[in-house]
Amino acid sequence: MSRYLGLGPKRTDVPSPSPDDILHDTQNFSLVLGGPLFQLLRRTHMADDALELVRQRVLVITLVAWLPLLVLAALEGHLLDRSVTIPFLLDMEVHIRFLVAVPILIIAELVVHRRLRPITRAFLDRKIIPETSASRFDEAIRAAFRLRNSVAAELLLVAVVYGLGVFVVWRHYTAMQTTSTWYAVPNAGGLNLSLAGWWYGYVSVPIFQFLLIRWYFRLFIWIRFLWHVSRIELSLVPTHPDRVGGLGFLANTVYAFMALLVAHGAMLAAQFANRILFAGAALTEFKAETAAMVLFLLCLVFGPLLVFAPQLAQAKRNGLSEYGALAERYVREFDAKWLRGASQPGEPLVGSADIQSLADLANSFDVVRTMRIAPITRDAIVRLAAAVLIPIMPLALTMMSLEELLKRLFGLVF
Repeated sequence: MSRYLGLGPKRTDVPSPSPDDILHDTQNFSLVLGGPLFQLLRRTHMADDALELVRQRVLVITLVAWLPLLVLAALEGHLLDRSVTIPFLLDMEVHIRFLVAVPILIIAELVVHRRLRPITRAFLDRKIIPETSASRFDEAIRAAFRLRNSVAAELLLVAVVYGLGVFVVWRHYTAMQTTSTWYAVPNAGGLNLSLAGWWYGYVSVPIFQFLLIRWYFRLFIWIRFLWHVSRIELSLVPTHPDRVGGLGFLANTVYAFMALLVAHGAMLAAQFANRILFAGAALTEFKAETAAMVLFLLCLVFGPLLVFAPQLAQAKRNGLSEYGALAERYVREFDAKWLRGASQPGEPLVGSADIQSLADLANSFDVVRTMRIAPITRDAIVRLAAAVLIPIMPLALTMMSLEELLKRLFGLVF
């Protein structure tokens, strides 16, 4: 188990994987079960090898990010201080970010771990990976493990968070530059941070940014893994009823990331709430930002599945050619037998298996004809887009009453 968690020493003389190694790799695939932070959480008994103890992680990380802000703001008298434009207790962005988005980002780890773990096994169980390519498939899994467990990668993420996320993005673009808040007061030289502001800017914000950017890194690992698998010549069946050659199980992988999309929706809602409450903005002003975020997240989640498009398109072309030739031969023989007098004298047409076979062949050809070139469904697109938008919906109450909002929602549904 240690080599899958990144705990054991590295080996440079690794032999070719045996069938047992390949089976073990596929059964232990995980995007989140490894890396320096995971090892630290295991040593502090906030995680185990199955990513349980999620309540402890949510409680500890959330309290470290949010509770000191409450205490320090209270000591400085900024909880509901009217001398600043945005007192702490009314700063919806902070509360939603650390009490809603951060817990969801942590819970998403367990969801992704459980839902993606069977995926690699499905490639083998469904014979998508030919036996001759099993070693290449296992190497794709091991490459994902190595990147996931990389100490250098996580150190780089920390450097990006502080070097870019805090000192550039937060200080100059995210933090309020012209409005006095519980964490900073603007002056000629920039922002004058309070005690709570120092913790907010250099502890709380980096924790949030690290959790977020670490998810983007994991998505990169997922994209890279699928790309490596797509380089293998897969055994696709054009007549498979899922209409994606047998890769239909991949369509369900996107639901593993639904919690991650809800967290992004909560982050958007947090930003919009402050601008509505303190800057006099209206929810309708954020249509472009909302649409851009939804589009970005859908591309991020569904984009990796497009790596299989070339092989699926080729399988569809081959299927149309091969089943077209089969259909041509069959219908000519059917025509000759039943319409040109080649059938046996007295052979009944009613109940003949030839009719059913003709219908079955037509159905098979129709499956090939309607085959998609990506394991993406409209239902999945709608659900994931809704996951982003749902956290924003309560802000509609700033524009209309709850009764009017419910009437409009029921009108859309019914």
